[in-house]
Amino acid sequence: MTFTGSASTSAQFPRDLLPEVAFLGRSNVGKSSLLNALAGVKGLARVSSEPGRTRLVNFFRVHGASRPGGGGRGDLYLVDLPGYGFAKAPKAVRESWERLVGSYLEDRDVLRLCVFIVDARHDPSAGDEMLHEWLFHHETPYVVAANKVDKLGHGEARRRERQLEEGIGKSAQAVVPVSAARGTGVPELWSIIRGATLAPADEGNCWTRKLRRGPSRRPRWSLSPASRR
Repeated sequence: MTFTGSASTSAQFPRDLLPEVAFLGRSNVGKSSLLNALAGVKGLARVSSEPGRTRLVNFFRVHGASRPGGGGRGDLYLVDLPGYGFAKAPKAVRESWERLVGSYLEDRDVLRLCVFIVDARHDPSAGDEMLHEWLFHHETPYVVAANKVDKLGHGEARRRERQLEEGIGKSAQAVVPVSAARGTGVPELWSIIRGATLAPADEGNCWTRKLRRGPSRRPRWSLSPASRR
């Protein structure tokens, strides 16, 4: 996997029509660490202790990934989107992020799957609930990656997984407990990503199917819970 560039406008998004998987979650939830774990390359995606550092859409190209069922190999992009919930960012900066992420999620025809990352140790935040509503309304296929599961005991981890399956993960394709630090769940998540992007069309119905239509009111995309309606 290689870093291919950052985009501050939709005009800078790749145009080679390869399938893409977007990584979404609140600031400091571990998106970059999970990308590094999937790549098997430490430091490929920048990890910062300061929330809100990812302000651009970052594209990472996976070269020669094996197709499910042994049907050859193919390329795809993993896409790191700015996190939400970072209240210290100036309003003008947050609004710029919101427009950028909104344009990507709403208009990107090659988007095949969203990886919705949450902190397994905590209940979903207001921003998490808003993102779930948005994905549900727009019938966007997604999986929930419950990160930092290594910080929990076995019983608590299973309880949190069930809560997610009954909550924001109810309309997800799967809920996958993961640990970017220890590699727990990373092979399972990678298998799901390959199935969503590289499986033949007749085998990928579970990823391309439409979800049940959500609320009639169109949810507003926002990276800041404070601006939620």
